[in-house]
Amino acid sequence: MRYNPLGRTGLFVSELCLGTMTFGQGGGRYAAASGVGQETVDAILRRAVDVGINFVDTANVYADGQAEEIVGRSLKSLGIARKDVVIATKFEHAAGTGPNDGGGSRAHIMEAVHASLRRLGVDHIDLYQMHGWDPATPVEETLRALDDLVRQGLVRYLGVSNWAAWQVAMALGISDRIGTSRFQSYQGYHSLVGRDIEREVVPMLEAHGLGLVAFSPLAGGYLTGKYRNGANAGRRATVPFPPVDDACGTAVLAAMDGIAEAHGTTHEAIALAWLRQQPGVASIIVGVKGVDQLNANLANLDVTLSPSELAILGEAGSLAPEYPGWMLAQSSAARAGLLRTGKVPVA
Repeated sequence: MRYNPLGRTGLFVSELCLGTMTFGQGGGRYAAASGVGQETVDAILRRAVDVGINFVDTANVYADGQAEEIVGRSLKSLGIARKDVVIATKFEHAAGTGPNDGGGSRAHIMEAVHASLRRLGVDHIDLYQMHGWDPATPVEETLRALDDLVRQGLVRYLGVSNWAAWQVAMALGISDRIGTSRFQSYQGYHSLVGRDIEREVVPMLEAHGLGLVAFSPLAGGYLTGKYRNGANAGRRATVPFPPVDDACGTAVLAAMDGIAEAHGTTHEAIALAWLRQQPGVASIIVGVKGVDQLNANLANLDVTLSPSELAILGEAGSLAPEYPGWMLAQSSAARAGLLRTGKVPVA
């Protein structure tokens, strides 16, 4: 297991992060993605820690708070020292039916953080992430409230999830202007069949020094290949999240076939290995329902893709040119070539 710095914090997190959306019994449209009970979680977490995973990600809305409670009980029953695990959780999504039970207001943040601390059974949260954008609350209000949590010692570092690049850049500028703690990480969807994040978000993260924590690296199981040819036996049958373009998916799976065979491994190991080798990725969240699934995901750590294999996979799932990207590529090509080679391009 390798460990990567999380943004500019000096904190190192394992390249794989244990996701907890499967923990507890959720309801609604995501019920099929949950259902893992305490005993199984204990086994999963024990195995994860034993192989070097030190990063656990949860949220106050996963199974209506059950996931946080289960993680807290598991850490305690397994005797895992608090200092040996980086606990990340999230707020912002509606955690109740009232008008102030979600969002980025000071009122909700103060309520949400204490509720998460109680459920987790800890005195601080290592990484507190805003789960989504709140159009109703000024960003400055949210940042000042979050900074208070850091100053009070309830939260160590701040992160954000599912924001547009311009929203994150704006928040970072406001943090610098008013002197509050800045976001250090971005949790976002990234996979071989979901690469929209590469257009604007990834360049922004690299420019500002934020670490990327990638979720759904297997596109909800799509990249295991089990949904090929119309097969519909997994959780995507009821929860088609994240969405996948079938034309892109078919091309990517075909490109993975030979590479997986050459390495003597699975499609999921190839998908995770590809993401692990992408620039800016601090950690990859893996969501599992048992130790066997965790072991299958761990197989990617034994795979290092060659430049030619990365190129094949990259081409299969490449993004269509989009303005202003194609214009920037054309207009900056000469300067980029000079920077890369040290030679003035010949017209």
